[in-house]
Amino acid sequence: MPLLIWQGGLAPIDLPDTDPRVQRTVTGFEPEQISVSLSSTHDSVWISWVTGEFQIGDNIKPLNPEAVASVVHYGRLKSGLTHQATGHSLVYSQLYPFEGLQNYTSGIIHHVRLTGLQPNTVYYYECGDPSIPAMSDVFYFKTMPVSGPMSYPKRIAIVGDLGLTYNTTSTVSHLTSNQPDLVLLVGDVTYANLYLTNGTGSDCYSCSFSQTPIHETYQPRWDYWGRFMQPLLSKVPIMVVEGNHEIEEQAGNLTFAAYSSRFAFPSEESQSSSTFYYSFNVGGIHFIMLGGYIAYNKSADQYKWLERDLANVNRKVTPWLVATWHPPWYSSYKAHYREAECMKVAMEELLYKYGVDLVFNGHVHAYERSNRVYNYTLDPCGPVYITVGDGGNREKMAIPHADEPGNCPDPSTTPDSYMGGFCAYNFTSGPAAGKFCWDRQPDFSAYRETSFGHGILEVKNETHALWTWHRNQDMYNIAGDQIYIVRQPDRCPVE
Repeated sequence: MPLLIWQGGLAPIDLPDTDPRVQRTVTGFEPEQISVSLSSTHDSVWISWVTGEFQIGDNIKPLNPEAVASVVHYGRLKSGLTHQATGHSLVYSQLYPFEGLQNYTSGIIHHVRLTGLQPNTVYYYECGDPSIPAMSDVFYFKTMPVSGPMSYPKRIAIVGDLGLTYNTTSTVSHLTSNQPDLVLLVGDVTYANLYLTNGTGSDCYSCSFSQTPIHETYQPRWDYWGRFMQPLLSKVPIMVVEGNHEIEEQAGNLTFAAYSSRFAFPSEESQSSSTFYYSFNVGGIHFIMLGGYIAYNKSADQYKWLERDLANVNRKVTPWLVATWHPPWYSSYKAHYREAECMKVAMEELLYKYGVDLVFNGHVHAYERSNRVYNYTLDPCGPVYITVGDGGNREKMAIPHADEPGNCPDPSTTPDSYMGGFCAYNFTSGPAAGKFCWDRQPDFSAYRETSFGHGILEVKNETHALWTWHRNQDMYNIAGDQIYIVRQPDRCPVE
């Protein structure tokens, strides 16, 4: 098809279901959509896959998840997969009790946890049901380094708002060329909710489909995404946090069915009771994944879990503390301006108290890096906030800045109904005192640009990390923005 040029990349056009990269290439109950994700420590990973075909229509009958076993054979030699692990399987449905809408039920989704693994070691594996037989090809992954102040993976890729467009293909190609050891996806995975159940899509659902009785989705887009991503994710672990496009409300007010079913999360391993917030270690880095679209105030389970998790971090073992959630607290773009203010009010003090070093967000479809900041004031002990919502989604890029003339939004329009009440009042101090927006680029905003791309984090030691953002329109190894992020534990002691 002809490629249309768009600011920062190609026109945001989704891959069609006829694209060979999203089509089903297996038969029967052979595994597909294979991916690896981490457990909470280096000695364990999850292997996930799908067997059987999804069904979509008015009258559908879910597959029996017990009909196919969940088995992984693995080992340190490709010719010697001498270890075996078993896991669990499930099927989810997306149901719409309205005439003319099509229901969906997934293939059988399998999750198997491998334990007792050695750090920094390549393991080979195959997955499936050997009794059918229906086993996958042999793939491989590399475990994370053991936790310690001088122990880090080489490269961690950070990307948000990925979707499945031609821009996505460029992002994933560049990201893969940068050879990451781990991929962090900070929400908004497939954008299946930009579609009606009949497969008709739009880059603006509310503009095109305002009369639908419920916000529909086209769930096969999740299967397409899993197939497209398998070449990367079958060997490089991915860790995901939910975004607003994963809410996907259905009958009975159920939400997040696809997100919670398709990915494996180290929730239990990190003493979380939810797929929406959890933590894990990667060498000397402790990652905290938070949910922006569930309760987060001080009485909420998420807040209480976060407080316990932060209190248990040993900074002598994991000096770096990195947090991620979908909607940014610090963004100077007009799109979603101060939308997550209530979450910021509830949680910022806690993250500052425990010395979080870096925060990654998505949601705003552009790139922005902050200076160290706390409560809108430059602070050498505050985190650096980085927005990477530029992964390639179908919706338009964020271009206007809230500080430009005529772009400051009406405060009453900023809250998101899934994110609590109204908390974004006028600033009370600093250069923007008495105003809702700055009248120039805010002091906290160090660099901002509207282009599709991804980021690479390279932690060098317990005090220095190199952050590089790569534009899609450049060669994969060309830096669009690059900076060393320096921890100062002597200047900024933590409890």
